[in-house]
Amino acid sequence: MTLPISILDLATIGKGQTARESLAGSVAMAQLAETLGYKRIWYAEHHNMSSIASSATSVLIAHVAANTSTIRLGAGGIMLPNHSPLTIAEQFGTLETLHPGRIDLGLGRAPGSDQNTMRALRRDPMSADSFPQDVQELQGYLAGPTLIKGVEATPGKGTNVPLYILGSSLFGAKLAAALGLPYAFASHFAPNALQDAVAAYRREFKPSEHLAEPYVIAGANVVAADEASYAHQLIQATMRARVSLFFGGGREFTDDEADMVLDSPQGQHIKQMMTYSAVGTPETVVEYLDGFAKHADADELIVAHQANTTEDRLRSVELLAKAAGLGA
Repeated sequence: MTLPISILDLATIGKGQTARESLAGSVAMAQLAETLGYKRIWYAEHHNMSSIASSATSVLIAHVAANTSTIRLGAGGIMLPNHSPLTIAEQFGTLETLHPGRIDLGLGRAPGSDQNTMRALRRDPMSADSFPQDVQELQGYLAGPTLIKGVEATPGKGTNVPLYILGSSLFGAKLAAALGLPYAFASHFAPNALQDAVAAYRREFKPSEHLAEPYVIAGANVVAADEASYAHQLIQATMRARVSLFFGGGREFTDDEADMVLDSPQGQHIKQMMTYSAVGTPETVVEYLDGFAKHADADELIVAHQANTTEDRLRSVELLAKAAGLGA
């Protein structure tokens, strides 16, 4: 692989695992990724999901940063409509002040939750409409000049934390192009508009003081294992877990029940979400990712290692890095 490879750590809480164990696994993954040559690790803001431990995204980044030394860390992403731009500028300005040159800030406009959780977050359902203006306000706090007279982020002002626009549609692509910011496409779970969005971004990109040329990060799922058969078992277990998450209503499906759902019309959506998945031995995974990078017209790949145990995710991280020649 000639492109840089990064990691999207979903901070998965596996079956029978505690949130504390999941977060310890995130630290272990970051420490391993740092030694193996991955470019960055991002964590996503999700709320009210029993299987994901990254809801307090900036807190998790701070903890991982304190237990690593060189790898870039960031949000992939912060759902900006859930927050005031000033609050996020202060949080990530603090992170950058404590860990200079290591912090990224990816921004999305989705809720990262359901309707009830949106209400619990005190989120205005119309707040996504002001996302472009909120991005610019946030940028003003971090890089200047502030757009709100007399209001500065401390820490934050002058830290120039790099911003990335995240998206799964043409909206984010066009916004990133208009603002001259890098663009990350969530093709690891929303594959449909990948090529159209990237093409629109590259076509409409306007250089800025932050970025001279377009820069695309594309997401893919990865399950690398020593044996191909075991890798396919792991991806099947991941999809079964998603059946319980999306359709279980608080209960766990048996493997047979989950497989029946996956074979139903409703279950096809879960399979479709996983369209871009590299599964198998390390060599097979690298071959897939090389083709995917060309398909996505990407400058960088960010991969979500999909497995229900920390041990299997760490093994996948290691196998991919070695097969791709990271850090060589």
